[in-house]
Amino acid sequence: MPLRDSLQSAISRFTADHVPSPRLNAELLLMFTLTCDRAHLYAHPERELTKEEESRYNEALIQRSKGVPTQYITGHQEFWGLDLIVSPAVLIPRPETEHLIETVLPLARAIARPKIADVGTGSGAIALALAKELPQAEVHATDNSPAALEIAEANAARLQLEFRTSPTKEPERRLFFHDTDLLTGLEAGAYDFVVSNPPYVGELEEDTVQLEVRRFEPRNAVFAGPTGLESIANLIPAARAALKPGGYLIMEISGTIAHGVRALLDGWENITLTNDLQGIPRVASAGKPQS
Repeated sequence: MPLRDSLQSAISRFTADHVPSPRLNAELLLMFTLTCDRAHLYAHPERELTKEEESRYNEALIQRSKGVPTQYITGHQEFWGLDLIVSPAVLIPRPETEHLIETVLPLARAIARPKIADVGTGSGAIALALAKELPQAEVHATDNSPAALEIAEANAARLQLEFRTSPTKEPERRLFFHDTDLLTGLEAGAYDFVVSNPPYVGELEEDTVQLEVRRFEPRNAVFAGPTGLESIANLIPAARAALKPGGYLIMEISGTIAHGVRALLDGWENITLTNDLQGIPRVASAGKPQS
């Protein structure tokens, strides 16, 4: 079947199956099947797919129609310009989380060699984006899932972000991975920043979460407990213990828990809630008092 017809058939199929963004999903899966870019799809509409390619494309379409996220089918997701490996062991990185990176960078660039802990790193998206932008930083990525840490470490190796180089010295390690999610074992009072995209959806809100997220993404990375504040309530005192005086806790949140998060940060300084592009509170930042 010609490429053009295969693509149009997939779009029609996804439309009938109520798959969101049917053209985009059909294109992404065809690019994955053919190992090509979008320009190739439209430059060669007459190209005949082989039987093997048709079979692989059809299998990908079946999975997507069942609700499996495209990112888990292709095994990749872009975040902050980085091509990350993802699997059902980790939350799929989302554009909204880039607001967290935007919040950290101006603060971290004011420090010569910032030391950062990324709690619940998952695919490593936050830690690796910060390592990319802050070549002098020391970044510790933590997670209590061995499968997630394996993916984060693989992403670090693929992107060659584990070491900094000097013309006069041996390469120096700057990324460290820890099998924990609440800073256990990390040095107290040692970090300039603790950053996190913790679970923050309440179980009482479950019906508002997309079905494919509920069915396929790791539940413990999405849901925090009945209210959505449970993980954050544990994170805040752990972060306070790990931070230097004047250090910052910066974490992703949702609009439904914004007031609760502000209340939990009582006693911190410079508390700021930053909205995403839809005007929803998305990032909370707070400074540990100097004394």
